[in-house]
Amino acid sequence: MIRNRLAGLGPPIVVGVAGLGLWEGVVWGFGIRKFLLPKPSSIIARLSENWPILRHAGWETGRIALSGLVVGIVAGIVLALVTTRFRTLNEGLTPLAVAVNATPIVALAPIFNAWFGITGTLSNQAVVVAIVFFPVFINTARGLTEVHPDELELMRSYASSEWTILREVRIPNAMPFFANALRVVAPLSVIAAIVAEYFGGPQDRIGNVITSNAGFAKYDVAWAAIAMASVIGLVLFAVALVVERVSMPWRFAGDEEITEELERERQT
Repeated sequence: MIRNRLAGLGPPIVVGVAGLGLWEGVVWGFGIRKFLLPKPSSIIARLSENWPILRHAGWETGRIALSGLVVGIVAGIVLALVTTRFRTLNEGLTPLAVAVNATPIVALAPIFNAWFGITGTLSNQAVVVAIVFFPVFINTARGLTEVHPDELELMRSYASSEWTILREVRIPNAMPFFANALRVVAPLSVIAAIVAEYFGGPQDRIGNVITSNAGFAKYDVAWAAIAMASVIGLVLFAVALVVERVSMPWRFAGDEEITEELERERQT
């Protein structure tokens, strides 16, 4: 199984290396100027030269993205559980959540700066929370409510309480919906954090590194900062996949059994 999983990493790595090679060749072959599109080799060199600065900026931005992600996930789950239990709250709060989600990040960031201050991290974290909250809330609430009627009827025939139905039926049914939302909001939290940094906060974060270096025509350094942000997003996405596998082992049990059976057939 470990060998099969490692083998699954081969195609993405090959495609990634081929894409970088094609990028390098196109820039070199067509003589594209650095301010339009720097070469990957130049970006990697600037990443190495500016590693202490980019590492610190990545840590600060990643900390904001992760903290806002956690708070947004918890808030979305809690509100989904509450609104599922009380229909009046569901009808009243769901349109409000949709309205918040429809508000662009560039509109939320200045407002949160005025509320929580422009020099700290709380305003940027609030932007991440607002962006993460809606997908988690909507998907979790959908999973909690879209339960097959036969399952509910069976549980009620055994005189099960609403809490028992929630624990044994609704929450397991909602887990795949929550996992889908988690895979979406994990990298999205990094985007929200970087966009929020454009509107204020300390100057030692990825968003500020990108804008300041682009302003001084150091585009390869700006691209190096973008690469750092991509790595943070990939790490959070990988964590989301691990959480999905750990929390829902039954979703992967069937695939593992099929893989083992195919491996046994191949060996025989």
